[in-house]
Amino acid sequence: MTRKYRLYQVDSFTTDKFCGNPAGVITNADGLTEAEMKKIARELNNSETAFVFSPNDLTHDVQVRFFTPTTEVPICGHATIAAHYARAVEQQLDTIRVMQKTGAGILPVDIIREENDYQVLMRQGEIEYGMVIEGENKDFLLSALEITEEDLLAGCPIQVVSTGHSKMMIGIKSRLLLNQLKPNFDAFTQLSKRISCNGYYVFTMDSEEEDILIKGRMFAPAIGVYEDPVTGNANGPLGAYLIHHKLVKHNGTSFRFQAKQGEAMGRTGKLEVEVKLKNGEPAEISVLGKAVIAFQSELIL
Repeated sequence: MTRKYRLYQVDSFTTDKFCGNPAGVITNADGLTEAEMKKIARELNNSETAFVFSPNDLTHDVQVRFFTPTTEVPICGHATIAAHYARAVEQQLDTIRVMQKTGAGILPVDIIREENDYQVLMRQGEIEYGMVIEGENKDFLLSALEITEEDLLAGCPIQVVSTGHSKMMIGIKSRLLLNQLKPNFDAFTQLSKRISCNGYYVFTMDSEEEDILIKGRMFAPAIGVYEDPVTGNANGPLGAYLIHHKLVKHNGTSFRFQAKQGEAMGRTGKLEVEVKLKNGEPAEISVLGKAVIAFQSELIL
């Protein structure tokens, strides 16, 4: 029997087509097998593709699964923005909260209607601080990045942080150096196996733009993503990291900042991160972003 699926390519964290971070979205994924989703994600060849399923109980409104070209991941920031933006446009939703079930748990997503367009705010998962990279692993990492200890940002330990999908936080001093990085992806993949973290987020606070606090680049070759243009699941946990290590000032209850990513790839995008605090420590992370549909089609299987 012929099956028809609504397929979108959505550029997240931008309002300009062919900028930001592209994600594939299928908004009516019921009936697709895991093998089919892997093939579709490989065919689209975006860093992630989101598949939206009907709920299987009353705890959530939709279930969303995320695939890179090579593997399923528990959650993805830009593909969450893309999936809910596509649904909002498709269904002409008003401002509404949607509960989405993901591999990182059931999390709220706020669809915010603004005239004839939308912003999407996604709540991220529980904040977890992982291992600090030291010794031999740190030396291996610096060699893979072709940088030295002197290039690192003072007060920034190299640490794995997660809000559902872990990333290694690597702070460096210079935005010029950031855009010149040419990492050794084979070395990154080797290190990922040793530390059980696939994503490397290199960031700097050396921004020439008054409204932009962070500029960054994110690499995850172990899961088929050599460089990701704009990464919600890197900048979200980075917000927790910045507060946890006392790298930014805040009012004790919340902290907001904007980050820009993708400049080195020619796919610049921007997002906003909100961190809510409890007893002086990060307790809840949200990421807010815009999006634009690059194209839509019908997939027939």
